[in-house]
Amino acid sequence: MTHKIILLRKLQAITVPVYDLDGKRVGDVTLPPVFSFPVRKDLIRRAFHSAMTARLQPKGRDPLAGKRRVGESWGINHSVARVPRLDNGRAVFAPMTRGGRLTHPPRVEKVLHEEVNKKERIRAIASALAATAAPEIVRDRGHRFTCEKLPVIVSDEFEDIGRTGQGKEILKKLCVWEDILRAYEGRRIRAGKGKMRGRKYITPKSVLIVVSEGDAKVVKALRNLPGVDVISTDLLSVLHLAPGGVPGRLTIYTMKALSQIENRFEVITP
Repeated sequence: MTHKIILLRKLQAITVPVYDLDGKRVGDVTLPPVFSFPVRKDLIRRAFHSAMTARLQPKGRDPLAGKRRVGESWGINHSVARVPRLDNGRAVFAPMTRGGRLTHPPRVEKVLHEEVNKKERIRAIASALAATAAPEIVRDRGHRFTCEKLPVIVSDEFEDIGRTGQGKEILKKLCVWEDILRAYEGRRIRAGKGKMRGRKYITPKSVLIVVSEGDAKVVKALRNLPGVDVISTDLLSVLHLAPGGVPGRLTIYTMKALSQIENRFEVITP
C-alpha cells in the first residue's frame, strides 16, 4: 500500500554513501523524499502510545472476589471496628481486611487503547524515518557510532548473511558495533515483580536493521545480538523506529528495503 503525504514546501534531497560487506564505499544514493520529512516528536509520541496500548489485553476481576465470606457487623460496644466479621471475630469482606475485596479493582470496560488518526500515524512513521537520517537526533538518543553519514545503507548481499559471527564482523566494519556493546553493558535486572514473570532482564535498544523480506537469512543471524531488531519494511512501525516514543534510532537499510520504503511513502510537494 502506498501512503501519499502532502507537504506545502519542497524537501531537500539527502545523499549518503552505500557500503559493501567489507565496509568499503561502493557508491552514493539519494534517499527517498520521506527521509527529508520534518521531525514531529509530538506525532511520534502520540503514535507510539497508540501502538503500544493496542497490544494491551483488557482484564478484570471476578465480581464476587473477596465477597464470598458471610460476615455481619457486631455493631458498637464491642471494642472492635464495625466491619463485617465471622463468629470467631475475623474481619471479612471489607477492602482493608485479609481476603477482602479490592477497593478499585481493574475492570474490563476501561478504555486502554488510545486511538490515533490514520493520517497522523502515517506522518508519525514518516517523521520517525526522517529522524534516522539526522545524526544529531540519533546521537542525542544515546547511540554510539563513527559513521560519516546516517542512515547506514548496505548492499543487498547483507540479507544473505547466515551466521552471527559473520554478521558481527560486518557490523564492526560498518562502525556500529560500539552501539551493540553499549546495549550489552547496559543490560540489567528489572526492578519489581517482572523478575518472576519471565522478563527478568532489561536490554537497551541498539541497532535496527531494515530488510526487504521477513524470511531473509540475516533475520535469524542477527536477531540474538543485544538490543538488535531485524524487521522487514512491511512490518516497520513507530515501535521499531522510535522505541519509547523517542525518535532517532540507529538504523541500517539495505538497497532493496530503501526502494520499498520509497514506494510505500510518496511525498507530494509543490
